Amino acid sequence: MRLPGPSALVGRLRANAFLAGMLGAIALASAAPSIGRSGGPLHGELLADAGIFLVFLLHGASLSGAAVREGMSRWRLHVVVQLFTFVVFPAVWLAIAAAFGRWVPAPLRFGFFFLAALPSTISSSVAMTAIARGNVPGAIFNAVLSNVLGIVVTPVLVGAASAHAGSGLPLGHAILGIAGLVLLPLVAGQALRPVAGAWLARHRGRTSSIDKGVVVLIVYVAFCDSAAAGLWSGHGPRLVVLAIAGAGALLAIVLALTTAVAGWLGFEKEDEIAAVFCGSKKALSSGVAMAKVLFGAHAGVTVLPVMCYHQLQLFVCSAIAERYARRPPAGDAGDGA
Repeated sequence: MRLPGPSALVGRLRANAFLAGMLGAIALASAAPSIGRSGGPLHGELLADAGIFLVFLLHGASLSGAAVREGMSRWRLHVVVQLFTFVVFPAVWLAIAAAFGRWVPAPLRFGFFFLAALPSTISSSVAMTAIARGNVPGAIFNAVLSNVLGIVVTPVLVGAASAHAGSGLPLGHAILGIAGLVLLPLVAGQALRPVAGAWLARHRGRTSSIDKGVVVLIVYVAFCDSAAAGLWSGHGPRLVVLAIAGAGALLAIVLALTTAVAGWLGFEKEDEIAAVFCGSKKALSSGVAMAKVLFGAHAGVTVLPVMCYHQLQLFVCSAIAERYARRPPAGDAGDGA
């Protein structure tokens, strides 16, 4: 068998650098989680927030007003994403629980329902959509809308499933957090567009590299936090295996359903990408914060499915984003949406 030459090896490394970075981040975080965890020496939470702020600032500066209006007008996309986030997800888990729930301990079953009721992520949904050359304005709108709705919808769903949810969420703090991390840089980016818009249009590759770098950073910090919280050692091996298996099943089913529904409705490829990434993601940060308020000291096993699902979705969706990004260009209109 003929071995590939140096140029071919370099080409393969470049093509798979993003996934290699993801694997490296996971390995580094698992080996030394205390370094990058929230509150650790690197203050990973601050680095991740700064990266997210930069991503939305750049996207705000690169998005034209027409593209923003076009993204917000795709009402079918918005309906699909929100229905998947708050209706289809819980229904899928209830179906899985009906079939296999007898082998899953009750606290873990409730943890999966809590996972299914959470809002979508913001940062990674938008970053993945951008990497895949999808409808970025539509992804931003849906990710923000999902988190605003989740402030009310998630506790209602959880409260309907369990008597544990007796406390209200700090609505003002959550809304201010979303506004500061997402809306503020978007508005600032739009204000900078007359100055930086043309330069960013000429250097789209650099923006894509920043998107990928921020995703790798998010993965690293998330894995540091999860590993430090006992993802690998704090729970029994059987619980961890069940949590990973259940998270993998949920992710596979929802990815298949979002792709199928987008095709059935005749979505353009850019809208399909936004639907797949926004409709299949669940927010770890929101999940942990809500769990602390809703369950207090009893949140341990409840958040295990969220922790496992979050890591799987980042890794799997990164590979899917790379596959989407390699498709032949369909024209400038699709790429800029």
